Amino acid sequence: MTRPPLDGQDIWSGPGSSRVPSPVYTDGDIYARELERIFYGPHWSYVGLEIEVPDAGSFKRTAIGERSVIMIRNRRGEINVLENRCAHRAMRFCQERSGKVKTLVCPYHQWNYSHDGKLLGVPFQRGVKGKGGMAEDFSLEEHGLNRLKVATHNGLVFASFDPDVESFEDYLGADVMGYVDRTFDGRKLVLHGYSRQRIPGNWKLMMENIKDPYHPGLLHTWFVTFGLWRADNKSELVMDSHGRHACMVSKRNETVDSEVAAQTASYRERMQLHDMRMLDIVPEPWWGGPTVCMTTLFPSVILQQQVNSLSTRQIIPVGPDKFDFVWTHFGFEDDTPEMTERRMRQANLFGPAGFVSADDGEVIEFSQEGFEQDHAFSTMCELGGTEIGNTDHMVTETLIRGMYRYWRKVMEV
Repeated sequence: MTRPPLDGQDIWSGPGSSRVPSPVYTDGDIYARELERIFYGPHWSYVGLEIEVPDAGSFKRTAIGERSVIMIRNRRGEINVLENRCAHRAMRFCQERSGKVKTLVCPYHQWNYSHDGKLLGVPFQRGVKGKGGMAEDFSLEEHGLNRLKVATHNGLVFASFDPDVESFEDYLGADVMGYVDRTFDGRKLVLHGYSRQRIPGNWKLMMENIKDPYHPGLLHTWFVTFGLWRADNKSELVMDSHGRHACMVSKRNETVDSEVAAQTASYRERMQLHDMRMLDIVPEPWWGGPTVCMTTLFPSVILQQQVNSLSTRQIIPVGPDKFDFVWTHFGFEDDTPEMTERRMRQANLFGPAGFVSADDGEVIEFSQEGFEQDHAFSTMCELGGTEIGNTDHMVTETLIRGMYRYWRKVMEV
């Protein structure tokens, strides 16, 4: 049975981008169009860090949208991203999360591929004793793995299914790239580990969450009480020209504004830590002042610098109502042992059971349930009005409005 064409007006008929209808988070046809136009279209998606594939043959399996891909380093030191789908019978042949191989081999019929995705050999290509085999005009060169376009930038690796996608630098824009380079400045990275979770919510809700400076100073008791993120913090919100990417930049306050405390139920004046090492925060010269920079690169990754904790947070949709969330924790090769320990300790604020991030996973799940129970409902993202632009404060939802303005244009909704 063929689905009728998606009518955007039936989904979102109102103007602007501040009132988001429930079907944007729940509708299967909307989700299918997102995969084709965003994840498989002219956008750059995060696939990993260069340090995750240190040697020739080192690989990491991940996904862009729902399509499995392999990031692998070849013998020339270059990084390729190949679709994890055998050219023979479509098998997702790579099942390991990471490893090191001489060649890529599909176990079904043992078709064999190079690190560049070229087909190297086919068992019984010439048949057996003059019988069977592939046709005489069969060419190994014409049956390699699907090879994506790749962009590497100071240790980050992105890929796109669209060979004509704009350059990575143009895709991010100068303002956002400046904040990316603040952390990824060319210093050699060190991998510290991973956290993984599946969140039962639409993938865009996590993008929204990290474009939302309104909630951290209200939802997260840890942030509010210990001053890592409050509405009175000195802050800046920056978008690219399209509104798809954004940076939330803030500086920790040591004191509490009485007006803010009075409006914040999650503030706990008498809360104390049993282990004060969680607040062992050491400013680093490259911060340039701010203690926090959260950068959302649409559609697939959040780059996190929260005090001394550093990670990438990859978003992998697995349906309209759930996504996998992969945290990759890292540091720098020139970190002292004390700084490495500090980064690892502060990573406990984040991840599936983090003192802060556990809150986000839960509210996203509950939001998804609310959208599912009433498809006529629309959100109201109108803190700070309905305009879209950079600001020097947190009391706004402008970054969310910017993303949905872009989303409506791409999706023709």
